[in-house]
Amino acid sequence: MIRVNRPEYLDFLIRSKDRQIIKVVSGIRRAGKSTLFDIYREWLHGHGVGETQIISINFEEVDNERLADYRSLYEHIKARLLPDRMNYVFLDEIQHVDMYEKAVGSLFARENVDLYITGSNAWFMSGELATLLTGRYVELKMLPLSFAEYCEGLELYAPERRLGKAERYAAYLSESSFPYALQLTGRQRDIREYLAGIYNSILLKDVVARLRLSDVMMLESVAKFLFHNIGSLLSTSKIANTMTSAGRKIDQKTVEKYIRGLTDSLMVYRANRYDIKGKQYLATLEKYYVADIGLRHFLLGGGTADQGHMLENVVYLELLRRGNDVYVGHLAGGEVDFVAQNADGETYYQVAATVLDESVLRRELAPLERIGGYHPRMLLTLDEAGAGANHNGIRQMNTLDWLLNEG
Repeated sequence: MIRVNRPEYLDFLIRSKDRQIIKVVSGIRRAGKSTLFDIYREWLHGHGVGETQIISINFEEVDNERLADYRSLYEHIKARLLPDRMNYVFLDEIQHVDMYEKAVGSLFARENVDLYITGSNAWFMSGELATLLTGRYVELKMLPLSFAEYCEGLELYAPERRLGKAERYAAYLSESSFPYALQLTGRQRDIREYLAGIYNSILLKDVVARLRLSDVMMLESVAKFLFHNIGSLLSTSKIANTMTSAGRKIDQKTVEKYIRGLTDSLMVYRANRYDIKGKQYLATLEKYYVADIGLRHFLLGGGTADQGHMLENVVYLELLRRGNDVYVGHLAGGEVDFVAQNADGETYYQVAATVLDESVLRRELAPLERIGGYHPRMLLTLDEAGAGANHNGIRQMNTLDWLLNEG
């Protein structure tokens, strides 16, 4: 089993232990949610929690299909609760249970139950469950491996691959950031088969079945369009018009429906625009990024590589991992790649594969210079030359060093 150290996620669960609040872990399929629960249960065992206090059910296992009804599930767990101590209940991939919100609500009402649930899409925490649990849950949004975690995984599971930093980054893009892919490192055919399984499962189980779609090929066309155009400003009308012109006739409402399904599956992320000067969120145009560049490589092939936009995708996901709300920055006559907002304020980021050409450097710095003010501003590139430079308050960094928290 691939067990990469992911201390931030584990610390989240430890901090929340025994609080009268439901712990929700959401994330794309195969991001490592079940493994995180395994590691946390081991931690509980090591800190005085007995085996009989832990009830764990994974609803993707055939043996548990009989519990995919909320009454059966609740009665099964209730019969196993110890009355005189805290019980730790783990419900993995809870979205497979019919009317699961009723079982979750009843378990939450019991004072001796510490409840943990996971789901592989956004909609499992919507509707009745969200209404029922308003103010009663905390959510950990889990992503596949960061670049730093991937590098640690290579050391653990493929020490014979003596790769430099740039080579590791190239492997991270082409071989996937899903944890299990580390076990397949260097074996491109096996990695492709693994990613094909993930992609098809998400498409069929989390999008087609959920939205009751009949035209799977059109859904795939929309997915490929988004994957191909990561980092580009798009609108649903533009997507519909472009696809129709290319011979795949589709209307705007259908595009909106398919994109909603893809983003709800957590395979695709939408970054909305933010007006930096007006301090307001904009409803028109957005950018899309994918949860794993390896999936893009699988779907489109390496020949479609756009180093700048792929780097932008990696930075976007890393900003999410670091606890930010992330937007595309809008300025009159320009654009800032990312506005990252958190409790400490805003930080502005420009991302470019290289700025060794002076004209490119000036172009990338210009939007950040127009912002001014006291907020941190950063230029992230893959260049070694120029890393550490300060351009009138704009800090330039090598992106791989930034991803590894170096420098």
